[in-house]
Amino acid sequence: MKSTLKLALGLASAIFASTAVSNVAHAEDLTLCWAAWDPANALVELSKDFTKETGIGMKFEFVPWTNYADRFLNELNSHGKLCDLIIGDSQWVGGAAENGHYVKLNDFFDKEHISMDDFVPATVVGYSEWPKNTPNYWALPAMADAVGWTYRKDWFSKPELQKEFKEKYGRDLAPPKTYDELKQIAEFFQGRNIDGKKVYGAYIFTERGSEGITMGVTNVLYDYGFQYEDPKKAYAMKGFVNSADAAKGLEFYKDLYKCCTAPGMTDAYMSEGLDAFKSGQVAMQMNWFAFFPGLYKDPNVGGDKIGFFPNPAGPQGHFTQLGGQGISVVSYSDHKDSALKYIKWFAQPAVQQKWWEIGGYSALKAVVEAPSFPKSAPFAPDFLQSMQIVKDFWAEPSYATLLQAMQKRVHDYVVADQGTAQEALDSLVKDWTQTFQDDGKM
Repeated sequence: MKSTLKLALGLASAIFASTAVSNVAHAEDLTLCWAAWDPANALVELSKDFTKETGIGMKFEFVPWTNYADRFLNELNSHGKLCDLIIGDSQWVGGAAENGHYVKLNDFFDKEHISMDDFVPATVVGYSEWPKNTPNYWALPAMADAVGWTYRKDWFSKPELQKEFKEKYGRDLAPPKTYDELKQIAEFFQGRNIDGKKVYGAYIFTERGSEGITMGVTNVLYDYGFQYEDPKKAYAMKGFVNSADAAKGLEFYKDLYKCCTAPGMTDAYMSEGLDAFKSGQVAMQMNWFAFFPGLYKDPNVGGDKIGFFPNPAGPQGHFTQLGGQGISVVSYSDHKDSALKYIKWFAQPAVQQKWWEIGGYSALKAVVEAPSFPKSAPFAPDFLQSMQIVKDFWAEPSYATLLQAMQKRVHDYVVADQGTAQEALDSLVKDWTQTFQDDGKM
């Protein structure tokens, strides 16, 4: 999952949570910084084993996603000593490496025989490397994640709806494999009365202020042919970001938003999607795999009522948006040696296996490629497939500026009905070109 950055702004007035593994005083405690969500709670439980093995106490600073980037990037930019370890977003790697915020881990990995070949390749590129596609490592893959979908399996299986859908579309009502199929299903459920309640077809990301609509629309854009740059020429974006096919993808996202979402979802992201699904408003929901364990356990919509599927394919490919984070040692920490011990401990296969079992998402091949993995959770096969088709947003040091430009251009078109899809992407190319020119990269 990504997060918004406001690098040039002052310290955010975030209220953040501080959690300790135990109240027992230790000779040395480490503080790990992350977002406040279910996987972080699982990490607290997991880390109790680290304390038992090493005697090193663990404290945690967990910040709500809305304040996560502001809080911790300001901490890094001010060379603060709050965080010994940080689970930072994939987009932070470039800036953190170039500005000296993270400890480079190559020598440590070599010494401890930790090989990046043992991790899912997309997570190494996405969370650990800078520059990208070079063997320069600044984090250990910690929380693999991607965009996936949930659906109301109980609604899909209703005989009367199965019959009606088959008569209308000539195929079974089943999880969609393409975006055209997804839109058909969303239209089928839109405005329908189920169990005495009006429901809607799909929930998709539309949030404007941080990263939401970008993390949503890219799932469609990738499948319609959008690329960030010419594969043969870095930062050459014209004809790739704003290709005719990419414009069709943006048009599709707007059509899906207009036809098949609940009223009022003009600025909605992760939590709004979870609320919509849990309250029985929508047949299908776009969201991050990180939330799926909790949804499966939900007493109202979990268990036999919920199903999962990976992001559908489009006319030009089959991809999904990468989320997730790596864990890094903060260079300003006074406890770097102990922090490195935590990295070594966390990288162990047995620890990674337990991490998956209690609610985290391991990126270790020994865990996710084990023969037993697909049957370990109902969403495990879709997660595994998704991690093979991920693409990521820019990880440039100026990614905050790049992200905010896309947020504006896409939201203005999709939600605010301003201009055409082609005009939105043409303007985005101009925005991004200016940013890279200002950075001296064009």
